[in-house]
Amino acid sequence: MSIGIGLPVSDPAALLEWARRADAGPFSTLGLLDRLVYHNPEPLAALAVLAGATTRVRLQTEVLLAPLRETALLAKQAATLDLMSGGRFVLGLGIGGREDDHHAAGTPLRDRGRRFDQQLADLRSLWSGKPHSAEAGPIGPAPYREGGPEVLIGAFKPKALARVARWGDGLLAAAPPSWAGGLFETVRRDWQEHGRAGQPRIVAQANVALGPDSVVDDAKTAMRTYYAFTEMADQMVSGMLTTAADIRATIRAYRDLGADEVMLYCWGRDPGQVDRLAGLC
Repeated sequence: MSIGIGLPVSDPAALLEWARRADAGPFSTLGLLDRLVYHNPEPLAALAVLAGATTRVRLQTEVLLAPLRETALLAKQAATLDLMSGGRFVLGLGIGGREDDHHAAGTPLRDRGRRFDQQLADLRSLWSGKPHSAEAGPIGPAPYREGGPEVLIGAFKPKALARVARWGDGLLAAAPPSWAGGLFETVRRDWQEHGRAGQPRIVAQANVALGPDSVVDDAKTAMRTYYAFTEMADQMVSGMLTTAADIRATIRAYRDLGADEVMLYCWGRDPGQVDRLAGLC
């Protein structure tokens, strides 16, 4: 099972250092979250910069909020990043739920699920080289990976999980091991029922902070601020893993559930966490 690093968003300029350390270590992937009305870096632009600073690790959105974006442009951006990174780009997608994000993007919140379904179909079509429409031809460049970059779908509910088998390559599950197993099994069952070959790729995510109290406090403050809109921020922060023993146990639990990769999502800004977490891999 592979281990990746989710990057903090509170200090975008420091991400180059994070990326270089991770690329030199045992990690498989760098992940970056998405919001519009927040101080995080735009993930596609940021990952393009990090692609140029690395040679080995994959670059993954966790998750990109597709309904905020125009589909044809998203298809072109994703194909470009996939091509220019040598196939290292992984497009994690989801729908989001922040009303302010949709207001700023000029997109309706109420039909984001329906819009997302259409986007997934259109992305696959465009990456295959088909014309955009009767009025417009194909949109290039052709991605590095035939059919487009690997697509992971972030989901929790059955209707959303079903998108993995219909349009995706796998699941991105930000759920603790205590209930992630049910999500994994639902996706695997849907995959078989849709007649898909092989197995869906399963990627789990755990929130972590490893270091002195100052690092842990910084991480908890950042995570609490980010999730303040949910009115469950304290509960979510309480689930952060802050000891080597807890992180190792969670990695083992995901491995036992059959996950292909675990993303250790860091909220604290100290890049020394990369080296500390490397010792757990």
